[in-house]
Amino acid sequence: MEMPLVSKPTSLLLPLTFQKLKQPIPPPSTFTKTPQNPSPQHQNKHQKHPSFTPNNHLCLDQTQQLHAHIIRTHFNHAQQVSFSPFESHVSHEARYNLLITSYIKNNKPRYALNTYTYMRKLDIEVDSFIIPSVLKACSQISVARMGKEIHGFSVKNGLVSDVFVVNALMQMYSECGSLVSARLLFDKMSERDVVSWSTMIRAYSRNKLFIEGLKLIENMHFSNVKPSEVAMISMVNLFSDLENGEMGKAMHGYVIRNSNSEKMVVPLTTCLIDMYAKCGNLDAAVTLFYGFSQRSIVSWTAMIAGYIRCNDLEEGERLFVRMIEENVFPNDITMLSLIISCGFVGAVQLGKRLHAYILRNGFGMSLALATALVDMYGKCGEIRSARAIFDSMKNKDVMTWTAMISAYAQANCIDYAFQLFVQMRDNGVRPNELTMVSLLSLCAVNGALDMGKWFHAYIDKQGVEVDVILKTALIDMYAKCGDISGAQRLFSEAIDRDICTWNVMMAGYGMHGYGEKALKLFTEMETLGVKPNDITFIGALHACSHAGLVVEGKGLFEKMIHDFGLVPKVEHYGCMVDLLGRAGLLDEAYKMIESMPVTPNIAIWGAMLAACKIHKNSNMGELAARELLALEPQNCGYKVLMSNIYAAANRWNDVAGMRKAVKDTGIKKEPGMSSIEVNGLVHDFKMGDRAHPLIEKISEMLAEMSKKLKEAGYLPDTSVVLHNIDEEEKETALNYHSEKLAMAFGLISTAPGTPIRVVKNLRICDDCHTVTKLLSKIYKRVIIVRDRNRFHHFREGSCSCGGYW
Repeated sequence: MEMPLVSKPTSLLLPLTFQKLKQPIPPPSTFTKTPQNPSPQHQNKHQKHPSFTPNNHLCLDQTQQLHAHIIRTHFNHAQQVSFSPFESHVSHEARYNLLITSYIKNNKPRYALNTYTYMRKLDIEVDSFIIPSVLKACSQISVARMGKEIHGFSVKNGLVSDVFVVNALMQMYSECGSLVSARLLFDKMSERDVVSWSTMIRAYSRNKLFIEGLKLIENMHFSNVKPSEVAMISMVNLFSDLENGEMGKAMHGYVIRNSNSEKMVVPLTTCLIDMYAKCGNLDAAVTLFYGFSQRSIVSWTAMIAGYIRCNDLEEGERLFVRMIEENVFPNDITMLSLIISCGFVGAVQLGKRLHAYILRNGFGMSLALATALVDMYGKCGEIRSARAIFDSMKNKDVMTWTAMISAYAQANCIDYAFQLFVQMRDNGVRPNELTMVSLLSLCAVNGALDMGKWFHAYIDKQGVEVDVILKTALIDMYAKCGDISGAQRLFSEAIDRDICTWNVMMAGYGMHGYGEKALKLFTEMETLGVKPNDITFIGALHACSHAGLVVEGKGLFEKMIHDFGLVPKVEHYGCMVDLLGRAGLLDEAYKMIESMPVTPNIAIWGAMLAACKIHKNSNMGELAARELLALEPQNCGYKVLMSNIYAAANRWNDVAGMRKAVKDTGIKKEPGMSSIEVNGLVHDFKMGDRAHPLIEKISEMLAEMSKKLKEAGYLPDTSVVLHNIDEEEKETALNYHSEKLAMAFGLISTAPGTPIRVVKNLRICDDCHTVTKLLSKIYKRVIIVRDRNRFHHFREGSCSCGGYW
C-alpha cells in the first residue's frame, strides 16, 4: 500500500487551553557556566588532574578544534596555546581523557572509541581515569566486543584493582546485555562501594529481573551498606517497574529512613512520584508533588507523564498548562517523556497536540525527539504519520530505523518492514538487538520461518550481540513458526536465561500440544531454583489445556496458590475454565466461574462459549453468549459463534434470528484467512479467494486433491458448513476454505517432501482437520498448521493434537 506523507500537526489541532499559551519558550542555553571555585563536595574523588572539573563541557566544535590542535602540535608545549578554560601545560593523558569525555557528552561515542584506539597506537598511557570513559562509550553503542578487549587490557595492566574501573566494567556489561558477566565481576569484587551495589541493582531493573534486584537490595541491607541518593534512585526505579503499590510504599519508607536530611532531595522525590504513578497510585504521587516547594521541570514532567500513563489525559493536559502559567517551561526532555507516555497508552490525539506544540514553539527537532514521535505514532497505529516524520529526518541513527521497523511490525506490515531493513543496511546503519527483536517478532506473528531463519543467520554472520532478550525472541520465533525443535535447541544452548526465556519455552510447548514436556520444564525450573511468576503458570495451564491434562492442571493451580503464594488473576481462572471446558466438564467449569473472587471478563465467558461449541451444548452456550453480549454488545463474533452452535443443532430458525441480529449491527465478523510462506514471501488466502495470480494452477491442484481424497475414502463433513443450503453446495464451500487454498498453493510451489506451514487466524474446522491428515499421507508431506488456539503437526495421516483441540 502507498504511504503518502501527512501534513504536520498545526495549531488548529490544539485545544483552546494549548492555544492560549502565548509565552514563547526561552531557547535552551548551549553551555552551563561552571563556578570558578566549585565546592569540595562536588569534586570527583577519582579525578587525577585538578585542572578539569566534571562540570566542564565543550561543545562538539570545541572538542574537534582541541582534537585538531593536539594532532597538529603533537604535544609540543612550545607550540601549544591555552585552550580556555583548560590549561595548556596538562599531560597528554589528561587532554585525551578530556577529548574522550567531551565526545561522549556530545553523543559521539564512536569518535571517543577512535580516540582511545589512537592513544593505544601511540603508546600513550591509558590509566584508570580514561578506562571508565571509554567503557561508557562502549555502553552507548553496545559494542561488547571492544568492552571485553578493554576488560582484558585492564586485567593485564593491573587496573581492575580500582573499584572505579570495575564499576565501569559492570555498567558496560549490563548495558550491552551481558548480565552474567556483570554479576561475575560483582561477586568477585574484594571491595565494593555503594556505586557497585547501585550499578548492579540498576542493571537488574533495566532488564526486568525484579526478583534478582530485590534479593540484591536485601543483601545490601544485611551488608550494612548505607545507600546513597543514587543507589536509592536505582532502587525506586526497580519498584517502579514492579508496579506493586504495597512494595512501593515499603520502599518509600526505606527512603525516608535512609535520607540524610529531613527533606528528601528533588531527584529522589521525583523518582517516588514516578513510582507511585506507574503503580497506579495517583493520589500518593499528587501528595508528594504538591508536598514540596522546589518543583523542578523534572518533577512537573514526572507528574504530567504519570497522569498520562494512568490514562487521566485531561488532568495531564491541565497540569501541563498550569506548569507554563507558573513560568516553568518544558524542555526537550519534558516533551520526549510526554511523547513516550502517549505512545505507552496509545493516546494519539494528545500525542498529536504535543507534536503541534513542539512545532509551534520552536523546539529543535532533535534525533531523540523525532525518534520518539515515530515510535509514538507507530504504537498508536498511525503508520503514515510515523513514516512522514521518518522520511523528513536527515540524520537517522539505529534507534530511528528500529522505531520505524517496530511500527511496521506492530501493524503487521511484514513486506514494508523487510524493505526498510534492506534500506537500513544499504545506508550503512548496523542494526542492533532491538532491531532484530522487532523483525523476529514480526516473523513469529506471520509464521514466516524462512525469513526468521534468514534473520537468525544474519545475526550470527554480522556478530550482533545476542543478549537474553534477543535469545528469547529467537526461541519465540522458532516456536511460533512451527519449529519447536529449533526453539528447544536454542533454549538448551542458552547460558543466560531469565524468567521470560523459561516462559517463552513453556508457552511454546503448550501451543504445540506438548503438555508433558511443559510440565517437565516446570519441574526443571523448580529444581534450579528459578521462581515461576504468574506468566509461567498461565503458560503451564495452557499447556495442560491443549493436552487434556486435567488432573495435572488442577494440581498446578493449587500449587500456584499454596506453594508459591500467588493470587490467581482472571487470566488463570480463564485457563482453568478453558481446561475444564475442553475436557467436557462444562458444569465444573461453570461452577468455577460462579465461585471466582474476581468478576468474570470476556476471556472467561469466551472460553466457556468456545467449549459449548466444541461439545454442542446450546443451552449453556446461550448463557455464556448473554454474558458476553452484556460485556461487549457491539462484538458480533459472539453472535456468530452462537449461531454456529444453533446450526450444529439444526436450530435454523434460531440461526436466522441470530444472523439477522448480526446484520442489524452493521459490523462484519472477522473473515477466515490463511497464510503460507514460500521463498521468503508470505501469501494470504481467504475463503473462495480467486485474487492470487496462480489461481488457475491452485484450482487444478484443488481438483486433484479432491479426487485423491475421495479415492482414499474421504467423506466431506458438511455439518461444519453452517448455512441452510443443499449438500452439494456445502461440499463446494468446503473445497474453498482458506487453509485448503494455502495447502494447494504450497503443494504446487514447493519441492516434494518439503514441509508445508500454514497459519490460520481462526480455529481450524473439523473437515479441514480430517482433510489435512489425509493429505499428509497422500502427498507424503509434513503439514504444520497454526490456528488461533495451537499448532497441529500432521504426519502420515495423524495429527499431534490427537483430536483434542
